[in-house]
Amino acid sequence: MSSEIIKHNPFQSMIDRFNIAADILNLDDSIRQKLQRPEKQITVNFSIVLDNGNVQNFEGYRVIHNTALGPSKGGIRYDTAVNIDEVKALAAWMTWKSAVTGIPFGGAKGGIICDPRKHSKTELEKITRAYTKALSDIFGPEKDVPAPDMGTGPDEMGWLMDEFSLLHGKPIHAVVTGKHLHSGGSLGRVEATGRGVSIISLLALEKLKIRPAKATAAIQGFGNVGLHSALFLYGKGVKIVAVSDVSEAFYNPDGLNIPELILYYNLNNKTIKGYPNSVAIKHEDLLLLEVDLLIPAAKEDVITQKNAGQIQAKIIVEGANGPVSSDADQILHEKNILVVPDILANAGGVTVSYFEWLQNSLLESWRIHQINTRLEDILEKGFDTVFRVAVKYNVTPRIAAYIIALKKVAETQSVKEFALEAPQYKQN
Repeated sequence: MSSEIIKHNPFQSMIDRFNIAADILNLDDSIRQKLQRPEKQITVNFSIVLDNGNVQNFEGYRVIHNTALGPSKGGIRYDTAVNIDEVKALAAWMTWKSAVTGIPFGGAKGGIICDPRKHSKTELEKITRAYTKALSDIFGPEKDVPAPDMGTGPDEMGWLMDEFSLLHGKPIHAVVTGKHLHSGGSLGRVEATGRGVSIISLLALEKLKIRPAKATAAIQGFGNVGLHSALFLYGKGVKIVAVSDVSEAFYNPDGLNIPELILYYNLNNKTIKGYPNSVAIKHEDLLLLEVDLLIPAAKEDVITQKNAGQIQAKIIVEGANGPVSSDADQILHEKNILVVPDILANAGGVTVSYFEWLQNSLLESWRIHQINTRLEDILEKGFDTVFRVAVKYNVTPRIAAYIIALKKVAETQSVKEFALEAPQYKQN
């Protein structure tokens, strides 16, 4: 395997940043090794009968990275590119994401190797239920709580909850988040990650003294995160000059009409392909536009040492998980580009997932204003803490976020292990 491939392995990127923060904290070797490795790695294989009568086998994963702070939490993605290193990295990022925002969850992630676009709704339900059966001993409201991710949504989460409930003989809503409202879902969950990205983006613009009404932005990815980020920022006066999805990328220096684009997207089978009133550009060129704000909200490793030197944005807010590879960090830092890391920038999703889990557990239903106010408060506190620590240690916001997360998880892990190892005394 070449060093190029190793460097762009998302798990290796996570480890690179982890080690920098661990060195600064002088983290004990035993704790360092423990936090680098997942607590559990599960691979499952199962078969379903397709609509045409054929039987197809599927491979899936669930990685529990850490549970020191609480039940593990993390999405399930359906994609042909799902692999164990990706899932391990995503699970670790969930641990750090919860820790840096103060959410009482650990980190996990799951995935099934499949193309959801090539399966009927009936087949997707069978896949989801079979995966749930295979992991029924792993999932649980106090153990491991899944959520939607790439290729999954409220339907899949509803099937998972229903199957888990059937296996346990009673309704268990808190086993999963991201459900439909009628299944115990929370108001504000669908748009939570995008809303969070926009909140963080506005704070970053303020940090550089750039008024939203004078700011320009380019957004890579027009799925759930990119779409809602674009909509919220557009509503604050930010000029969105470029967007892309897997089909096409568009640029308009005068700014795109985002509500109109969303309407087109919804009427055009969830794609922006063919959108008028703009100029088609190459996908890779969107990342290199001269804008105030760049939001990579698509996939991992889109900014690497190969293109980092050509980035012209003043601010990068990581809407996706791991969009900047570790070998690009120093290049962007030397160019004085402010990078707000994924474990802070896109933590809106896990935050409102926590709210949903809490509502299910307490048999409550919160109003949207209550949810959005709490979300904004948590993210603002997280942003302020990250930048305060960055100044204290003279490091980038990314390393500051890792320092906060590692310190919190390591201290909790050490206390728990000491409690387990301490001698137990019986009272007379």
